[in-house]
Amino acid sequence: MSILYAISDIHGCLIQFEEALSLIDLSGDNKLVLLGDYIHGPESYGVLDKIMDLEKRYGRDKVIALAGNHEDMALDGRWPISSERYTDDYADCDMKEDRYLSWMQNLRRYYTTERQIFCHAGVDEEAGELWEWGTDDDTFVEKYPAETGEFIMDIIAGHIGTAEISGDPHFHDIYYDGASHYYIDGTVLESGVIPILKVDTEKNKYYRVTETGDWLILPYEEENY
Repeated sequence: MSILYAISDIHGCLIQFEEALSLIDLSGDNKLVLLGDYIHGPESYGVLDKIMDLEKRYGRDKVIALAGNHEDMALDGRWPISSERYTDDYADCDMKEDRYLSWMQNLRRYYTTERQIFCHAGVDEEAGELWEWGTDDDTFVEKYPAETGEFIMDIIAGHIGTAEISGDPHFHDIYYDGASHYYIDGTVLESGVIPILKVDTEKNKYYRVTETGDWLILPYEEENY
């Protein structure tokens, strides 16, 4: 059985990231896909260090880090990785920034299986089967608003909080539209929650991972009404 785990939009929340990792099983052929936006929160450097350590421990074919729009902002110089660079206690932050920026330059825009597309924000769905060529770099990380409905593959993305997608300000869980889209940004800086999606790629089944077990994901409308 081939299992993929996916989490997104960590935003420097190292404690919540480590809590999520404690529920993820990377034994055997299992993989972890990280969907971007690792930075711009309380411990951005710590989160990046953790991801880089995971890559060294398991390999980049097993821990797959994708780019988000916040990584693009750091690369473009629009927003430094961490406000720590402005403090006297972090005089070496410019050197740190350069090391992390070099790592970010090599992040992939998307990752695919036979049935799934993992990316930060989404793809150009109007391109249909040619989505891989029809989607520009910005769309992969900045697509807005969230698209729902049928597509030729399942799309797993973050970027937009599920509270916004669902229209429920208290909802910070995985949002499934009942068709082809799973959105997993739990708005951790507000909610303290990093949802964990588990995909059984052989059975094409999707689960939310919690401390009490793995739970089959149903469409949002079925689960909440």
